[in-house]
Amino acid sequence: MAHAADTALHLETPSSGGLVATRGLGVEFVRDRHQRPVTPALARLRRARGRVWALKDVDLTFLAGEAVALIGRSGSGKTTLLRAIAGVVVPDAGEIEVRGRVGALLSIDAGLMGLLSGRENAELMGVLAGIPRMTMRARLDEVRDLADLGDAFERPAGTYSQGMRARLGFAVGQAAGASVIVLDEVHEALDHEFRALVADRARKLTEAGGVVIAAGHDHGLLETFCDRAVHLEQGHVQADGPFGEVVRAYRAHPSGD
Repeated sequence: MAHAADTALHLETPSSGGLVATRGLGVEFVRDRHQRPVTPALARLRRARGRVWALKDVDLTFLAGEAVALIGRSGSGKTTLLRAIAGVVVPDAGEIEVRGRVGALLSIDAGLMGLLSGRENAELMGVLAGIPRMTMRARLDEVRDLADLGDAFERPAGTYSQGMRARLGFAVGQAAGASVIVLDEVHEALDHEFRALVADRARKLTEAGGVVIAAGHDHGLLETFCDRAVHLEQGHVQADGPFGEVVRAYRAHPSGD
């Protein structure tokens, strides 16, 4: 069953030749009687009412220089795939290979601790991403400039707006030297200025040979920086190809039927 990851497979050189590759990837969730996902420990305390494969037999390769959109209905597996790539969940089947560092922006809060300042949060997130503490400290002014937070960088993150939180999370990923960025719909919840910033930085990362993988429902926004799309339905890949072709097919048959 899917659980918090500390042993996810992140290799230096995927045999596929891409920056990210999945082979036979499967992630399974246990649900309680209210159909809420639960951990294995909670499953033993509550009466489990079934299991569901959030992802099943997923084979994908994301190549250097690509920006890829994950599309599909809510619950189709987009978020689970991003979390698996980021190492937040461990696969129950198959494997994931990742070359380079992953920068993840999976929620508006971006993992921030409200009582810590932006500077303190940036240092903590960098260390958790595997950056030596002294190295991350040397990059904190760069993070402040990338996030465009000004004096707010020294204030508690609990005072930040959604846009400020997201900008800080994105800036840490950049300063940490991430070659793979995963975005889970947060760019859709933010203001127009931040959306444009995400699109611009995504294009720059791919031009430098990185990979951006973004999940969302705003196809117009995704099209501004993605040229490939993967349609997921009930944990399976339904289509994978040029953005326009995949989106048109999805809109014609959104259920995947």
